[in-house]
Amino acid sequence: MSSSTKSKTRKAAAAPQRFEGVTASSLAARLPAWLQSPELEVAIAETREHVRDLTDADTSELRALTKQRLRQEIDFIGNERFRSAREGKRIFSAELGLAERQTALGIAAIRRSGVDLPIHLGRLCEAPLLTPEQERLLFERMNYLLQQAAIHRSVLNPERPSRQRLELIELYVALADWHRDRIVEANLRLVFSIVKKFVNANNSFDELLSDGIIALIRGVEKFDFDRGFRFSTYATQVVRRNAYRTVVTRQQERQKVVGGLQDMDIDIGEEERTSAISETRWHELRSRLSVMLGDLDRREKFIIRARFSLGSHRRVHTLQSLADRLGVSKERVRQLERRAMDKLRAMAGTTDLAELEN
Repeated sequence: MSSSTKSKTRKAAAAPQRFEGVTASSLAARLPAWLQSPELEVAIAETREHVRDLTDADTSELRALTKQRLRQEIDFIGNERFRSAREGKRIFSAELGLAERQTALGIAAIRRSGVDLPIHLGRLCEAPLLTPEQERLLFERMNYLLQQAAIHRSVLNPERPSRQRLELIELYVALADWHRDRIVEANLRLVFSIVKKFVNANNSFDELLSDGIIALIRGVEKFDFDRGFRFSTYATQVVRRNAYRTVVTRQQERQKVVGGLQDMDIDIGEEERTSAISETRWHELRSRLSVMLGDLDRREKFIIRARFSLGSHRRVHTLQSLADRLGVSKERVRQLERRAMDKLRAMAGTTDLAELEN
């Protein structure tokens, strides 16, 4: 075990009440032996606050918590070896030996991004890369913990709620999240290197980075560690595909708004018609269009959005489909659309859009 890991372990072991509120209940006597492994000391110390102490919870509260937990699926990547009663001891007796975070790694990631970023973002990239053995062990532990949580969840009964079982499920999930976060941290520099290639006038680095991190987390949760290849190979495809989809979707949304404004006879200038809209102008257009649509009545607003594929509408709806949904005739929908368009043209005439052409 590395000196840094030993130091963390000693600090965690020295802390009073190892499982905090959990130890105060009868749960402590029901904990499996592998869960009390020295290798889990640091993780348990850092996840205490995420495990509620249900000692004083009454029956009605426990029933509500049980129903809530039953509504929440626990997804994991299963493995044949998890069926063995000795698997927990094997996984958590192995040495993980994570290295300390390094400030230099974060600073280097910021410099390589080629983007003017606040220095605090570098803290996201201070975790060293994982060795193949560390990576596999983290994935094994995360999914094994989630599998154990799912097993206990499957026998929950709202009519006979179990305080100990609810606490144990929360502990398993919190520990699984801790292991997931270690994988995410070690791969954040990969996200930086991918999303910077998609940055342009319409897609800022910080927005793409946020989307990329979410994609990375989902990738960790869906990765099958037993297939024999490194997670970075899989994560590269996930993050790159997500960034490409984000850029394309935003471009399509811009084209929808610009096309809708043109169909309303709102002149937005030659530059906007070529779709070269800056981020500021784009948000201004959306904001002003949203204000104008807000002045329409409910049916008019729905018809305009559906006819021009705006907002949540991903395709252009026909007059007949809208008539069916609204329970009116096709001609009535046409009249409502014409009335709404006249209102928008009138509002556009009193709205100063000239500044968008600067």
